[in-house]
Amino acid sequence: MRGFAFLFFLTFLPLFALASSVVKLDITGIISPASSQYLKEGMGYAVKKDSQIVLLELDTPGGLSTSMREMIQDVTNSKIPVVVYVSPKGARAASAGTYLLYASHVAAMAPGTNIGAATPVNMMPSPKISDSNISAQSTLEKKAVNDAVAYIKSLAELNDRNITWAVSAVKDAKSISAKEALRLGVIELIASDTKELLKKLDGMVVKVSDKEIILSTDGALIHAFEADWKIRLLSVITNPNIAYILLLAAIYGLFFEMMNPGAIFPGVVGVISGVMALYALNMIPFNYAGLLLMLLGIAFMISEVFIAGFGILGIGGVISFALGSLLLFDADTLGSGVSIPLIIAFTISSLAFFIFIMRLFISSRSAKVVSGIEEMLGSNAEVIELREKDYIVHCHGENWSAVSDDELSVGQRVEIIELSGLVLKVKPIKE
Repeated sequence: MRGFAFLFFLTFLPLFALASSVVKLDITGIISPASSQYLKEGMGYAVKKDSQIVLLELDTPGGLSTSMREMIQDVTNSKIPVVVYVSPKGARAASAGTYLLYASHVAAMAPGTNIGAATPVNMMPSPKISDSNISAQSTLEKKAVNDAVAYIKSLAELNDRNITWAVSAVKDAKSISAKEALRLGVIELIASDTKELLKKLDGMVVKVSDKEIILSTDGALIHAFEADWKIRLLSVITNPNIAYILLLAAIYGLFFEMMNPGAIFPGVVGVISGVMALYALNMIPFNYAGLLLMLLGIAFMISEVFIAGFGILGIGGVISFALGSLLLFDADTLGSGVSIPLIIAFTISSLAFFIFIMRLFISSRSAKVVSGIEEMLGSNAEVIELREKDYIVHCHGENWSAVSDDELSVGQRVEIIELSGLVLKVKPIKE
């Protein structure tokens, strides 16, 4: 019986062997600090799982160069092979995505995808061209381009990929399809889906940290790594549209709280939004000129309410606010800018907010007092008692001490003209 069990164990042992594992990461949208943090934690998870490879599915229009370089450092220093796969069909690896693909140990693309347009973009708007600044501007641009060229060349040399096309992608912003990328030696594989990719990767020899690793990925177990709530929150607030909304919510909330002290809710929303907006602006680059134009536009719209500007201040405020919103984030640098419909909606709503709400506020400030001691001024009262130096009058259901420059009699109707503490000064009402 023991011999039979031993024979059974030896025969079916391969079936019980643990299959190799693959940790799969998905990066969609702009490359941001959240993307960098997600990749770092995902690669740590792959180490714990003793993963055969880290499979990074990529679909990005580009993003921040700082986050891109952090991600590339994680990839190039990884002890586990990193496969960057541009997927699904219709996806792209533009700008920063091109550098990530070149940094990977194995580069793959799905049919119908493209790669390229890796020219660096300066965040600040270019100054007007003139004889005095054209040389300085040209020098700055050359520095940025030369740095990017040297960087992508080093990545191409590291992984033995096409250097010539990499340089043209940076200098001339060229893009190519998946088939052309395979033909030119930019990538190693084309696969329609993840299953096909793992089959093609099986048996491939990959050099990682000066060591050759033979991949065994056919039938491997795929562990999808999900971002935790902190990374998701960071991804949300560093989205230019969300950062823009948070900034406006902070401005409106704090302004409304100052208009109505004690309302509490607008102030709380404004402070929380302000803190989150400042954190987002600290993480992603923004244009100071755009922010100043937005604040100037709001100031103009407020001034239109208080000053008779015949609409000039209001129109100027709308134009300034819209221009500032457009300049606040650069779409070429971040891979995505603030949505134009969102800017139009907030511009119109901002004008409506400051025109109607502020007019309502001013009218409430100028309205007649209907409660409190001040409301008694101009009210009528009746003399109910004569005393040596003053009188007792009845007003609004209460008896008050009163003085008068005229002689009064009991039952006479008087008008309150002044208050001094709890003493009223009155004058007789002439019939």
